[in-house]
Amino acid sequence: MSDTPFGFGLPPEEPENGDEGKKKDPTEGGQSAGGMGNPFGFGPGAGGDNPFAAMFGSMNPNDLGAAFQQLGQMLSYEGGPVNWDMAKQIARQTVSQGTPDGTKDASVGPSERTSVDEALRLADLWLDGVTSMPSGSVSTVAWSRAEWVEATLPAWQQLVDPVAERVGLAMGDVLPEEMQAMAGPLIGMMRSMGGAMFGQQIGQAVGTLAGEVVGSTDIGLPLGPAGKAALLPLNVERFGKDLSVPQDEVRLYLALREAAHQRLFAHVPWLRSHLFGAVEAYARGIKVDTSKLEDVVGQFDPSQPEQLQDALQQGMFQPEDTPGQKASLARLDTALALVEGWVDAVVHEAAKSRLTSSDALRETMRRRRASGGPAEQTFATLIGLQLRPRRLRDASRLWASLTDARGLEGRDALWAHPDMLPTAHDLDDPDGFVHHEQADFSELDKMLGEAAKGSGKPKAPESDAEDQGDDKGEDGKDGRDR
Repeated sequence: MSDTPFGFGLPPEEPENGDEGKKKDPTEGGQSAGGMGNPFGFGPGAGGDNPFAAMFGSMNPNDLGAAFQQLGQMLSYEGGPVNWDMAKQIARQTVSQGTPDGTKDASVGPSERTSVDEALRLADLWLDGVTSMPSGSVSTVAWSRAEWVEATLPAWQQLVDPVAERVGLAMGDVLPEEMQAMAGPLIGMMRSMGGAMFGQQIGQAVGTLAGEVVGSTDIGLPLGPAGKAALLPLNVERFGKDLSVPQDEVRLYLALREAAHQRLFAHVPWLRSHLFGAVEAYARGIKVDTSKLEDVVGQFDPSQPEQLQDALQQGMFQPEDTPGQKASLARLDTALALVEGWVDAVVHEAAKSRLTSSDALRETMRRRRASGGPAEQTFATLIGLQLRPRRLRDASRLWASLTDARGLEGRDALWAHPDMLPTAHDLDDPDGFVHHEQADFSELDKMLGEAAKGSGKPKAPESDAEDQGDDKGEDGKDGRDR
């Protein structure tokens, strides 16, 4: 990422027109367009008594027009908490710049599409033997980075809007009530600019992430359209560049991960809403640092919109230290770990006898998920949340133990309902969960069916021991509160 990842300047897609943009007016102290310290020309150093010369004197005519256009978009925005049109524009511009190693985005060719399709179809065949869940891929697709941006923006909107909404509301709440009516136009301007600021930051983060991801499920959430298994050939190639592993094996391993995610999200209907709901619940518990926002509002100068940008970049909101907020975070951490752990376990089982480099690829992916990239760091700064499976290894071991103890059907049956899944405590003691929680799912299904017909079995007597999770009901299931 650039040194000013959320700046307002246009990405340097086009070269300067000769030396025209580098000339300085001897009567002014402006910098050259190619060396601007501030992309809008605001602040000290622009020089001149004319305020427009001070603000924009360092720009060449093309950049000046673009700056006015971008400022107009910021001030005229009247939509939701995030200007998603701007986010999309910035993301596409970021993609067009290429990644720091100089790799530029490119359209996907026919041969690459064929290779991706074949890898995803073969991966689905391999997964048939290691999970009871059928294929979840309705179609396969090979995306460019720009196509990934287009396909995933709706999911980002669902993730980010709740947090941005809280910041937008806070902008109107930091002033005393008697002043809010008088400051209405200013607050409206700030909210419009706040939506644009979020759009800038999200666009930058999504555009940067597009240069890192290899599929549609890299962060453990279903970002793409349902049932569409996707790989990005350019990023797949970058992923395996320094691994000394044949490219076909790299592609197949990543196809296995993508196809496994697709099976899970397709056949566990509550999982998507469970994960996104956990993010939203976490967002509801975020509190805005009103002291920092009050400082920004009190010193706000419409000619210096970067003040709001800096405040957002540094983070104006923090999670409340309440039991509810801690529970939301723990719920999300555990859910992400269980998703990624299940995928890690089934992919390893499918690949270990077929891909000679499966162990190396597995460890590379685990480290990648644990450390995250610059775009994930940006997202963490933006909403105060890191979407990483911190306990991936623990969850993977638990799912592998469940496979040995209960078989594929018994392991995958735990996804029938969120209350049946292991908890954070179970990740601490996987053997205790595997060998203690021996539920007879066929008998449970039979009981539920009988209850629906009005002929359910008598309820087991309650006891203090049962409340504490030490007793068992008629079906032999542990009675813990999960």
